[in-house]
Amino acid sequence: MIKSAGWLIIFFGAAHTLGALTVKQAALHAGSWFTGALWYDDLASMSPANSAYWFSLASFGPPLIVVGATVLWMHSKRITPPSFIAWALGAWTLVGAVVLLRTPWPILLVATVLLLTGIQRARREGPVESAATAQAG
Repeated sequence: MIKSAGWLIIFFGAAHTLGALTVKQAALHAGSWFTGALWYDDLASMSPANSAYWFSLASFGPPLIVVGATVLWMHSKRITPPSFIAWALGAWTLVGAVVLLRTPWPILLVATVLLLTGIQRARREGPVESAATAQAG
C-alpha cells in the first residue's frame, strides 16, 4: 500500500507538471523565464509567462514528485514513513478539493488513504526501523 501511494503521488506530480508544460503550453514561455523577464513581474497581475511558470515548474507538481520518491525510498529501505506526511497530504488535498472541485484531487485522496492504511499496517506488524538505523545497516 505504501509503495502504491508513493507511485500515485509521483504520477500526480509528474502529470500536473508535464501537462502544464505540454497540454497547457506553459513551456512556450520558457524563454521569458530564463532571461529575467519575471524578476520584476507583479504577482498581483501576473503576466502570461509568470502564470505559466507558477502553473508548471513552480507548482506543487515537482515537490509532489519528491514526496512520492521519498515515500518509495523509505519503503525500499523498510522504513515506515511518518504519518504526518499522509495527514498533511490529505489535508492539503481536501482544501484543494473545496477550492477547485473539478480537478483530479481524488487521485491524491486515494494515495492518502493507501499511505495511512499502509503506515498503520506496518506499525501493527512489528517494530519500525528508524532512518538512522537503516543508514547504519
